Amino acid sequence: MKAKALAALALFAPSSVLFAADAAFSKHAVATVQPLATEAAQQAFEKGGNAIDAAIAAGLTLGVVDGHNSGIGGGCFFVIRAADGTVTCIDGREMAPAKAQRDMYVMNGKLDDEASKTGALASGVPGYLKACDAAQKKHGKLKLADVLLPAAEIAEKGFPIDEVYARKLSATAAKLAKFPASAAIFLKDGKPLAKGDVLVQKDLAETYRAVAKSGTEWFYEGAFAQKAGEWMSANGGVMTAQDFAAYRAPEREAIRSKYRGYDLITMPPPSSGGVHVAQILNILEHFPIRHFRASSRVHVITEVMKLAFADRAYWLGDPDFAKVPRGLVDPAYAAELAGKIDLDHATEVTGHHMPPHWEGDVFGKHTTFLCTADAEGNWVALNQTINTAFGSKVVVPGTGVLLNDEMDDFAVQPGIPNAFKLVGAEANAVAPGKRPLSSMSPTIVLKDGKPVIVTGAAGGPTIITQALLLLTHIIDDGMLPEEALAEPRFHHQWNPNELKIEKKFGEGTLNRVKALGHKLAESEGFGACQAIYFDGEKKLFFPAHDPRVPGKADGK
Repeated sequence: MKAKALAALALFAPSSVLFAADAAFSKHAVATVQPLATEAAQQAFEKGGNAIDAAIAAGLTLGVVDGHNSGIGGGCFFVIRAADGTVTCIDGREMAPAKAQRDMYVMNGKLDDEASKTGALASGVPGYLKACDAAQKKHGKLKLADVLLPAAEIAEKGFPIDEVYARKLSATAAKLAKFPASAAIFLKDGKPLAKGDVLVQKDLAETYRAVAKSGTEWFYEGAFAQKAGEWMSANGGVMTAQDFAAYRAPEREAIRSKYRGYDLITMPPPSSGGVHVAQILNILEHFPIRHFRASSRVHVITEVMKLAFADRAYWLGDPDFAKVPRGLVDPAYAAELAGKIDLDHATEVTGHHMPPHWEGDVFGKHTTFLCTADAEGNWVALNQTINTAFGSKVVVPGTGVLLNDEMDDFAVQPGIPNAFKLVGAEANAVAPGKRPLSSMSPTIVLKDGKPVIVTGAAGGPTIITQALLLLTHIIDDGMLPEEALAEPRFHHQWNPNELKIEKKFGEGTLNRVKALGHKLAESEGFGACQAIYFDGEKKLFFPAHDPRVPGKADGK
């Protein structure tokens, strides 16, 4: 019955013709969401740096020119495959302060879920600079100062904000206005800066220069930590200078999995993205999706997404605190879940399932994505974030540093949705020193032991599904990144029970998907994904940025 149903779905195969319009480069490649960040990466290469240096240069520049998404007041995940074959995953995720507690957002018997999003209680201890420093010292050729100082110059001189920045600023202006240091930077006469206005961040420039001169100790053990602690104390926060001094950016063991003859290297927990990209692809291995008509392909992948996100809600959390089972990425578990999919109709997923060895075999101890690669064999997937637009909306006075609101990525109460409508269980409850769960999914793919794809995305929980879809279009359909990123996308996160899907699929496909039993939430477009592909025969890199947002892919 299943074989017949699969045959019935296989009405046509997507095109496998490579996209001729893709720009190709032989020495190195980079893709980011902001042209100035891409140019910073190019400059790092020109100074003699490698892909690691270029990624850090781009990331630090994004902290200036794309500050509503990320910055040194936030966190990150690095997945690095070095020229010598070494794989390094660095966890720069924020940590809950030592005085944080499980019910810290329950006030007078009621949940104040805004407190985890805005103001002094919303921030975890930033890990971004510590992770950058660790990555560069282990694998880079340049020094942190070499990539900090050019970004500082942009912050001091200013840059004209684009339409995306202006739109985010307009939507967030009322909350930014509550904090004088934030309002002084992002508002003018009480109104948000508009597209084309020049944003100058002199305090941030001085912070970058101070770190360049004195190292990350200035941030974690010196003047910045002191200023942040003083502001928190005066404004009802619980974060202290001691929390900064205690921060560590550990290396973690990569998740490794396979898909149709390719080897994937992804970020382990507290990233849920790496786990579930691997889990979903493991399940899809049982379906010839390349030969499915569009509506059937959407249906099957959606059913797999639902199963994975139900597991996410229950099992995932900081592996230093919660037992996250390795069985989630076990091929045998994937085969079991594949058998639950009805090819003819959407199926209700009532909750999580039970992966093998869940008690013992566990993982040990708004966002932006960029990627770089070089001919030496260095590849970097870097996700960085301060969570929602402009994070906690708090700029630490005198520093220009905008703090994250990553505390909202915890399950502030079991079953209560966060800003992205994600729910969680005890595994992701608030605890002192704990790292909140993240959807960030930096991924590197190898073929015959050599890296050929790097990808990741931005956009809350859709990060996972964007990366997943990009990989299927390249591996299953033979597309290059530019064509793959232009394909319409869709997303289901189990709860709420709705399929977010781009209208670009067309009315016919949308109606067929709806007829299979899916509740559609149609979208003009969502997410921001970047990727680089390497053609081993031609020895060429093909980088691409998401056409839905401003960005730039380049190389040499």
